[in-house]
Amino acid sequence: MDSLQGKVALVTGGARRVGAAITRGLHAAGASVLIHYRDSEADAAKLEAELNAVRARSAAKVKAELLAPIAPKALVSGALESFGRLDLLVNNASTFFPVEVGAMESSHWEELIGSNLRAPLFISQQAAPELAKNEGSIVNIVDIHAERPLKGYALYSVAKAGLAALTRSLAVELAPRVRVNGVAPGAIAWPEDGQFPEAERQRIIATTPLARPGSPEDIARAVAFFACAPYVTGQILAVDGGRSVFI
Repeated sequence: MDSLQGKVALVTGGARRVGAAITRGLHAAGASVLIHYRDSEADAAKLEAELNAVRARSAAKVKAELLAPIAPKALVSGALESFGRLDLLVNNASTFFPVEVGAMESSHWEELIGSNLRAPLFISQQAAPELAKNEGSIVNIVDIHAERPLKGYALYSVAKAGLAALTRSLAVELAPRVRVNGVAPGAIAWPEDGQFPEAERQRIIATTPLARPGSPEDIARAVAFFACAPYVTGQILAVDGGRSVFI
């Protein structure tokens, strides 16, 4: 069932990994998609072509540095220029790296808080009037560590906790015309820079009741659910194989 037929979705960080799965999932449900990227131009172009081959003129891409003041307006304008409307904003783009207490610097704060909290706030603010016109929604990609901090990742955990609070706050502020929800992944896609060695990965899986990592498609399905759930707002769904009830 094409439950998002005629709708337009903007996915930040939508060219790779979890973002690409979300983009594909929303497109498969009938939505036209605007793929935001920063450095992954080749991936964005490949995904755009893939989706347009399935349904002509149903995908476009836009480059933006999300910490730049002009980014929110550029993203929303990009959706309107490409498709004439905006129904769904998925704040997926994120920065993730550890910083030990005692080694934190303002640059770490700016990058982690900026990408995980500040950018979603100002993009949501910019998008809200357009979303309200269409009784649309926002889905923020949070993290189970917003509730249960990850050792060594204090700033990241704080940023995602702020995003969880922002999700609930905007659900109140933007009601009744815009719904706002969040998806909190657990072990879904391991970082590509080796932050989690094999022993740590196995420990995480051992503390996950379903005893396996999830897939980006698991997150995509949750996002699509929220996009199509007209009486759900202010909720954050953990998609983590049960790990958040165990750790």
